[in-house]
Amino acid sequence: MSTVGEIESALKALPVEKARAVASWLQDYLDAEWDRQIEQDIAAGKLDRLAEQAQAHYGAGRTKPLDEVIGHS
Repeated sequence: MSTVGEIESALKALPVEKARAVASWLQDYLDAEWDRQIEQDIAAGKLDRLAEQAQAHYGAGRTKPLDEVIGHS
């Protein structure tokens, strides 16, 4: 099983409970990969400019509490 189509076919053949277990595993895997990529980007300095901008906005009072932004005030 090496193509996306083969994997999709195999997943469709699974009982729903097993497919959900695979989905959960896949989400955990993707989350861990995202974390690793962010850590690599931080170590490489790729986020430095964004962090500096965020700190400048915060220092200038141009930020809002997160609860206010997402509507949970």
